[in-house]
Amino acid sequence: MILAILRSTLYMLLQVIITPPYALITLACFPLSPHHRYRVTSSWTLIMLFLLRNVCGIRYQILGAENIPKTPSIVLSKHQSAWETLAFQKIFPPQVWVLKKELLRIPFFGWGLAMTSPIAIDRKSGKKALEQIVEQGKDRLQQGFWIVIFPEGTRIAPGKRGKYRIGGAWLAAHTNVPVVPVAHNAGEFWGRNSFVKSPGTITVSIGKPIDPTGMEASELNAQVEAWIEAEMLRISQQNHQET
Repeated sequence: MILAILRSTLYMLLQVIITPPYALITLACFPLSPHHRYRVTSSWTLIMLFLLRNVCGIRYQILGAENIPKTPSIVLSKHQSAWETLAFQKIFPPQVWVLKKELLRIPFFGWGLAMTSPIAIDRKSGKKALEQIVEQGKDRLQQGFWIVIFPEGTRIAPGKRGKYRIGGAWLAAHTNVPVVPVAHNAGEFWGRNSFVKSPGTITVSIGKPIDPTGMEASELNAQVEAWIEAEMLRISQQNHQET
């Protein structure tokens, strides 16, 4: 545990040193196209993943990589940690996220995030937020971006389940774009609001794409939830057997 604390402290110090100048670089890229801005911003992510691997000892394995479509799709994923917000930028093609608009106000991090063309919503606005997701989601997909959504809306502790909001399924039903369900156990190594990052190998499981054609959003949402939660249980059981 002491070693993990020391490693986590070193990671944090390096992140504090690297992030502010990188944020200024991303702001300077504002005149560039969305895809060029994304390349610059995501390079910071690759540095953070390198540090997590080599300083904190966090690695990952991917199951179902063959299920990643060749065309822009909608990723609906479990959300346990800050880790997946970094790793998905390496695992999947260029992407934008649906997120709460408050995140854009965070100094440095939020500024860089704003340069990635996110769909920033007010989660309290109900139907208006759904309309925004569809309108801006169609625009981002036409630009060639994938869309990443965490249906539970916030990081959920391992072994727990949040309410799956319908926004991602709603977008898929209104665009007929394939949905890629994703399960992972990142929270077992880097939990919500946890300073300490424990070494180990995260499992990321990518399910077969779901064609939303002819499906109601509620039906699609239920199917995604069922697959993710069943896969989460399988990953957890397998991980405990190996340890």
